[in-house]
Amino acid sequence: MSVDVAIDLCRSATVVSLMIAAPVLACAVIVGLVISILQAVTQLQDQTLSFVPKIIAMGAVMVYVLPWAISRMTAYSIDLFKSVPMSFGP
Repeated sequence: MSVDVAIDLCRSATVVSLMIAAPVLACAVIVGLVISILQAVTQLQDQTLSFVPKIIAMGAVMVYVLPWAISRMTAYSIDLFKSVPMSFGP
């Protein structure tokens, strides 16, 4: 395996993992921002207040995005196994 092929495999694995993680991370950022604004408006500065809504929202997004994420991972895995050369024997 050449260096170019290894770099391309690492790049594509990174892109797929970032695409799969992006919806959950975006949800966490948006919910955290909304809760921070609400805490600033109400002057309620409890550190644990933001965890429960974030966890619930991220769980809901995971359940909603899971079929798409599994299909992306499956397609990537199939492409990865197809790119491996099949050379058996001497």
